[in-house]
Amino acid sequence: MKANVGGIDRILRIAAGIGLLAFFALGEGTARYWGLVGLVPLATGLFGFCPVYPLLGLNTCPVRR
Repeated sequence: MKANVGGIDRILRIAAGIGLLAFFALGEGTARYWGLVGLVPLATGLFGFCPVYPLLGLNTCPVRR
């Protein structure tokens, strides 16, 4: 797995992931479980790899291949 998620993209993913997880922690009822979706952008931001990007031919990482 080569890194394919760049700096700003990583920061936005991590922020979105934390925000959605906060919804899980603070939400009420069964709708709060939608906040677990925040694990996906958080993980892709922390690892620097998005498995969907190669399928779409995208790469936001400035490191050359």
